[in-house]
Amino acid sequence: MSSAPARRPATRLAREQRVGDILVAARDVFCEKGYEQTAVSEIAARIGVVEGTVYKYFESKRDLLLKVLEHWYEEMFGDYARDLSGIQGARSRLRLLVWRHLRSIREYPLLCRLMFREVRSERDYVGSELHELNKRYTRLLLDVLEDGVKSGELRHDVPLHLLRDMVYGSIEHYTWNFICGRGELDIDATADQITALLCDGVAAHNGADTLKRETERLSQIASRIERSLPKQARKS
Repeated sequence: MSSAPARRPATRLAREQRVGDILVAARDVFCEKGYEQTAVSEIAARIGVVEGTVYKYFESKRDLLLKVLEHWYEEMFGDYARDLSGIQGARSRLRLLVWRHLRSIREYPLLCRLMFREVRSERDYVGSELHELNKRYTRLLLDVLEDGVKSGELRHDVPLHLLRDMVYGSIEHYTWNFICGRGELDIDATADQITALLCDGVAAHNGADTLKRETERLSQIASRIERSLPKQARKS
């Protein structure tokens, strides 16, 4: 007789639910009011608990901010592996990564601002959990670029870390006005433009190589046409 699957204790489930509720409320209040203007008591009030309940799960307001951003990163990872597995070609895979990153910025511009202003500029960022998450996140792009080099789609003489920094640096610079609440962000057009700039610039065949390939291709077409003509037509 098979035994029923083990269940996690109700207290464990209740704790996870409470932490999740606090993170969602904190994210909303931080985005509405900014980090400095947010009081932990306001976050607690959003979910109908006292301030002490929040401190039961989080050491401080800053710890709560860091956990909110860590949770956001985990959401951004999403189903990348599954989505990428169904897409062929470095260019298409790169566009997906760029597009999804832009979508995250469009959905949560204020979280981006908090990340840049309150966390990344601080001394304790390097080596932190958020820093490690960021490295894991940007590693996805490096993997796509490495695969593109191996497949012969991208040049092998360009440092891949430089290309990664160019992608995320250009996105950060281009979207800064939007992050600060100025203007709109067309993620489809922007993803197309960034992908084209990168891929056209580091494609394995450019310039003279492209001309040579086109010349050879046209020569082969001409030869096939000539072979298909009747012998009499070829002589005339």
